[in-house]
Amino acid sequence: MNGVTDRVDINQLLTQMRDIRGQMQTPSMQAPDLASAVSEGREVDGVQSSERTGFADMLKKAVDSVNETQMQSSSLQRAFEMGDPEVDITQVMIQMQKASVSFEAMTQVRNRLVSAYQDIMNMPI
Repeated sequence: MNGVTDRVDINQLLTQMRDIRGQMQTPSMQAPDLASAVSEGREVDGVQSSERTGFADMLKKAVDSVNETQMQSSSLQRAFEMGDPEVDITQVMIQMQKASVSFEAMTQVRNRLVSAYQDIMNMPI
């Protein structure tokens, strides 16, 4: 994946999150009704919920994206080491940095999720 495609995916995700937040704040439908309508794929305020992506699916896609970035980095490194004239050292270094940054971001997300889980588990009943 290139940076432009990743940025588009992030923008789409942010747009979807804003839409859901706006729908949750709409007084025309109560929150439980809205949640059930979205989960069942029913129409909400004239908008059909055609895409059912859960948190687990989003997380899996993110992990797969990080894995793909690391695999691309590894293949570029191998090609450069083998002397491929089409692979430039700058391409290799940029891809290595992309892989490093994406892995670090995924690690931070994991740490935040674990922390949130521990906070929830430590809540009094």
